[in-house]
Amino acid sequence: MKIASGQRWRPAVVGLVGVAAAWLAIPAAASASAQTSPVVGHVYVNDNTAGTNTIGAFDRHANGTLSPEPGSPFSAGGAGTAGLASQGALQISPDGRFLIAVDAGSNQVSVLRVTPGGSLRLVRGGVVSSGGALPVSVAIHGDLVYVANSGPGGSNYTGFWLARAGRLDPVAGSAVPLPAGSQPGDVLFNGTGTELAGTLVGTSMIDSFTVRRDGRLTAAPGSPFAAQGLGPFGSEFRPTNPDQLFVSNAHNTAADSGTVSAFRVAGNGALAPIGSSPFPDGQMAPCWVEISHSGRFLFTVNTASGTISRYFIHASGALTLLGSTPVRASGVGAVDARLSPDGRFLYVDESKAGAVGVFAVHGGRLAEVASSPVPLPAGATPAGIVVT
Repeated sequence: MKIASGQRWRPAVVGLVGVAAAWLAIPAAASASAQTSPVVGHVYVNDNTAGTNTIGAFDRHANGTLSPEPGSPFSAGGAGTAGLASQGALQISPDGRFLIAVDAGSNQVSVLRVTPGGSLRLVRGGVVSSGGALPVSVAIHGDLVYVANSGPGGSNYTGFWLARAGRLDPVAGSAVPLPAGSQPGDVLFNGTGTELAGTLVGTSMIDSFTVRRDGRLTAAPGSPFAAQGLGPFGSEFRPTNPDQLFVSNAHNTAADSGTVSAFRVAGNGALAPIGSSPFPDGQMAPCWVEISHSGRFLFTVNTASGTISRYFIHASGALTLLGSTPVRASGVGAVDARLSPDGRFLYVDESKAGAVGVFAVHGGRLAEVASSPVPLPAGATPAGIVVT
């Protein structure tokens, strides 16, 4: 996947009329609800549209509902492709000024400026080569950006510096080649920017690096590390402990055999399992991973089961499964998920349905809101979501 290790879906080719119709299809109840609730932020989705890639943008209301941002979708400048199967295809800079999106169909990365009102515009010189083939995931810490390219051919991690104006400049000598068939699913920094990890779905391995001051990477002793299941995919460092890493194992084949692994990360980047890791998920294809800002709860989207599993995270990093919440629309191929800054709502890409699901969060419990899901433009196969 980056499927998620999931499945790949082929979008339909549509014109502007289809895009407009998709926006008009938003349920009247959702629109009315949004009108009575103030705008408190935005939700952005890498539409991953074939041909010209676009970024879908929504106003996010205090009650969790979404309404299309005027002018959305916005052109990303590069080209999308038919299904990415990855986590992190869209990221936002720490200062909230720029979105960075992969354009997998043209082997490029785009940078768009976020305006005060939430609309987007491509920065000058904002579309650059990804440094490889088929970019699928982006990691950012401060002004350092890494992109995972999945190939075939040109599979690597490549680093960039994000300039003040939004331009991406390559980090000299940063490219780390990956073996053929690695199929990276996610690349991410820990909270301090001292470690970078990458999941390799195709070979069921996990890369781990320490990050040098010059932006280049040093492989941890023993890296890559064998995953604790097939198809390690989604991953997240614990927000309250940068030395704990959680990885979903999406390709286990036995019925309801999905698991989530927990690792302790040493100062040199070496990974060691925590407790009785991996921890059972009781579902199929746990792919995308999100952790509450408090670091107490972990959510993983089970793409094949159409559910979201919920875990409590102990201080040690061990996980206790709390249960699974169904996604309202069956067979939607739910993928990437991100929490609102206040942690009250979880927004989920529903790639196959071309929509965004909205769930109210109550500690370790989820409840899908009445207006969910909210349609994306026709032809969108979303991969990557940002919530502000």
